[in-house]
Amino acid sequence: MTLLDIKDLAVRFTVEGRAVDAVKGVGFTIDKGETLALVGESGSGKSVTALSVLQLLPQPMASHPTGSITFDGLEMVGASDKKLRSVRGNRVSMIFQEPMTSLNPLHNIEKQISEPLILHKNMSRTEARKRTGELLELVGLGNLKGRLKDFPHTLSGGQRQRVMIAMALANEPDLLIADEPTTALDVTVQAQILKLLKELQAKLGMAILFITHDLTIVRRFSDRVCVMTDGLIVEAGPVAEVFDNPQHEYTRHLLASEPKGVPEPVPADNRPLLETDDLKVWFPIKRGVFRRTESYIKAVDGIDVTVRPRETIGVVGESGSGKTTLGMAILRLIASKGGIRFDGKDLQGLDFKELRPLRQEIQVVFQDPYGSLSPRMSIKDIIGEGLKVHGMGGTEAERRSLVGEAMEEVGLEPGMIDRYPHEFSGGQRQRIAIARAMVLRPRFVVLDEPTSALDMSVQAQIVELLRKLQMDHDLAYLFISHDLRVVRAMSHHVLVMKDGNFVETGSAEAIFDAPQVGYTKALMAAALNLETIEDDSVRA
Repeated sequence: MTLLDIKDLAVRFTVEGRAVDAVKGVGFTIDKGETLALVGESGSGKSVTALSVLQLLPQPMASHPTGSITFDGLEMVGASDKKLRSVRGNRVSMIFQEPMTSLNPLHNIEKQISEPLILHKNMSRTEARKRTGELLELVGLGNLKGRLKDFPHTLSGGQRQRVMIAMALANEPDLLIADEPTTALDVTVQAQILKLLKELQAKLGMAILFITHDLTIVRRFSDRVCVMTDGLIVEAGPVAEVFDNPQHEYTRHLLASEPKGVPEPVPADNRPLLETDDLKVWFPIKRGVFRRTESYIKAVDGIDVTVRPRETIGVVGESGSGKTTLGMAILRLIASKGGIRFDGKDLQGLDFKELRPLRQEIQVVFQDPYGSLSPRMSIKDIIGEGLKVHGMGGTEAERRSLVGEAMEEVGLEPGMIDRYPHEFSGGQRQRIAIARAMVLRPRFVVLDEPTSALDMSVQAQIVELLRKLQMDHDLAYLFISHDLRVVRAMSHHVLVMKDGNFVETGSAEAIFDAPQVGYTKALMAAALNLETIEDDSVRA
């Protein structure tokens, strides 16, 4: 039986008198208990279509020149606020893409999960608290029942996503809209979240509209798929049929976009550039009136790393394993104990002033290019800021020329130099972040999840770019990522982290083709076949 029926839907945004057609005549249906995937690259119109179902697009900027959205017989386009409120969060719920920005940072977990229960079910606070505990058990967060007063920033990415799911499922909806619910999650957490959604779907009989750019997930999770580009659905059908025999050129392009290849071998005579020796980052846990230290969180606990020019060391592991903390400690951006040597020089013994000249040679590219680029600065100023700090390029004209050269090197048009970050796509913003690091001609770069939020075709482009820059400039990389497909395409050597320690290390070939440790095997199973992962093996 058809639950959602979308016909000839168009979405137009009008900004400063200029009209942009984001969705152009889209139509599809979803039956009760069915999972439909809406796939495509950033800007294709996926999320705009999903937000239209609940009429959540900004008004009066957004309009529907044509189209109908019928949910269980109720027309959503043009519906009154009263009717929409009866549906939103009650019969139709939505899991948004980024839980950290979707959850209210000022409200604790209990308040955020219980709010839809109080609003739609008229529960008392006592009843809502009990139901909140049941929902946390349902989504695998029973260990948080004693932390209901905690705030979102105290949780890991996977925990925050599960809280979002608990909120969405609070009223047992008929339709769940999941907008990129696993994009920034580790592969094992991805597998657990998708397994959880499937179990809840079977239990509650709900339909799912699943929005993603990850085709690996679609193949294993969905019944039917619609492929979108430029506001249009260009191909639709059963998942197996579309994936095994794609008819449209764009669908074939998506299926062929996975990062491929391996990096060039490292010359045997390359000497170590960066080394760590028994590196530790322990965060104290203080309690009581006098805030005495009772114990420590051992985020990084005795790590040895060696990186040579032209070598990429991949660091993988789940959220909270210590990957990013390791990178920040090596960069001397957080305090640590143990040895850190760069080109034979001990970095731990240097103060801020002594360390500053070395910042030119040791750079970082952060995970979120939009968050790491100042929205108030032009691209010229963002990329050129380091040149000023380190006295490179004597005049403004010379610095502008260097910025233009860096932009060209990463595949950006120098004519865009005076634009601002919001005028670029996600892939372009990541290229800007890479140019900001590369303009200083570093020798060692920490790459912290540089492709996690990007479409697969853009991921492949960034991987190719990073490999080219490495060969052109003899760069050493520490590559931190949860995406094992990208790690395999980038890395010579792989370090698998769990609870602040390495559980397995070896060449990329050895780790991927013949993992020895149960935890590594669980990561590989999650990356290669999201249905085979078992919770017990993840904890091993």
